[in-house]
Amino acid sequence: MFVGWYMTRNPLTVTPKTPVIAARELMNDRKVRHLPVLDPGGRLQGIITDRDIRKAWASPATTLSVYELTYLLQKITVDSIMTRPVVSVTPDTTIERATAILHEQRIGALPVVHLGKLVGLISSSDLVGVLLKAIGVAEDSSRITLLVDNRGAVIEWITHIIHQAGINIRSIMTLSMPGCDSCWELTLRVNLALKSAAIEALSQAGLQVITEYREDLSQLINRPDL
Repeated sequence: MFVGWYMTRNPLTVTPKTPVIAARELMNDRKVRHLPVLDPGGRLQGIITDRDIRKAWASPATTLSVYELTYLLQKITVDSIMTRPVVSVTPDTTIERATAILHEQRIGALPVVHLGKLVGLISSSDLVGVLLKAIGVAEDSSRITLLVDNRGAVIEWITHIIHQAGINIRSIMTLSMPGCDSCWELTLRVNLALKSAAIEALSQAGLQVITEYREDLSQLINRPDL
């Protein structure tokens, strides 16, 4: 999965000399939270966010009237409050890498640049959508969770069990469990109508399906002798 497949193409932009109040109105009207800032040549100069706008509105000029503050903000331009240098990615950046950058930098969006030109924008909301799609979340699917060790062998075993039951797996995902290096949470999604049949097939094979939250999981790890 690459950023170029999921980014917002041709995002709204502003120039460094756009008044802050105009940027705010654009964000409110178009319901966006990030505006890349381009110079007249189309080169990325920075990015302005709704947080930057709020900070400008909460300036030390608290003694000003609403009209005086509005007049002042009409004079302030984007280049005075935008973030620069801006962290960006390219269309061939992987979704995993883009997510890691957002997490590490504690930011909400990444401009996407190709050959020096802005070609898109990918936000944390976009990446959540990709994650939900990747794990198969849909109204007609349901999750089944097991705790296992020996991840690779168990995945092969589980897929065989489900296949023998005539059920298709919509998605499968594993996560390491906190405090247990060899323990894995294995979550698979199947069609909602087939969930009960899938649970029965897995249970009959000796696997314990986790259907509710439990604090102590130490006794629930499936350790099949494969």
